[in-house]
Amino acid sequence: MSQHLIKLPNVDAGLFHTPLASDFDEVGRSSHAPRFLLLYGSLREKSYSRLLTMEAARLLEAMGGEVKIFDPHGLPLPDGEPDSHPKVRELRELAQWAEGMVWTSPERHGAMTGIMKAQIDWIPLSIGAVRPTQGKTLAVMEVSGGSQSFNAVNQMRILGRWMRMITIPNQSSVAKAFLEFDDEGRMKPSSYYERVVDVMEELFKFTLLTRDVSSFLVDRYSERRETAEELGKRVSQKEI
Repeated sequence: MSQHLIKLPNVDAGLFHTPLASDFDEVGRSSHAPRFLLLYGSLREKSYSRLLTMEAARLLEAMGGEVKIFDPHGLPLPDGEPDSHPKVRELRELAQWAEGMVWTSPERHGAMTGIMKAQIDWIPLSIGAVRPTQGKTLAVMEVSGGSQSFNAVNQMRILGRWMRMITIPNQSSVAKAFLEFDDEGRMKPSSYYERVVDVMEELFKFTLLTRDVSSFLVDRYSERRETAEELGKRVSQKEI
């Protein structure tokens, strides 16, 4: 149906941003290695979420990615210290640097850990004109001490959506994690390990496909309308 035949009295159709194939011809393609930030949610000396994170890092690096793992030791509780705290600055700089993320949390009391949530809470939706998470890819994983559960990954998916990230469909939940790693801290061959490989491969692909067009994918009509109205007000004020 032709656009001019569609009646949308409450919508400014002039602000629609419908892509054409030619629009993507001008999009520059990044040549650098995809950049990934990995977060884990435990401070234990033998942390299975950290060990799983390290396995994910090895896989992403083997696929050609550049990986950085944030160490949550020393990160204060949200609002417990000013934004200038060194660990907060480090986390926020890494969030801006990354093109994709992996969040891995133990399940504690049927939920993600407070350590995991604190890291996410320290990453704001915007820093000035920069939105450190919007349009970036995300993979979620969890480890459990007992039978398999999906409470932590489901919670992190909600947070990923709230942070306006592109959360990939696949995910990993490792049950009885204490049985899945050897004495060297490496993950044993298993269906759990193969799922981790699947998740990292999918994250890598999604990141390559979306990183150069992420600003377009998350561009919203409502925000364009607000910007247009604000611009109109400024023009009117100048004319007065």
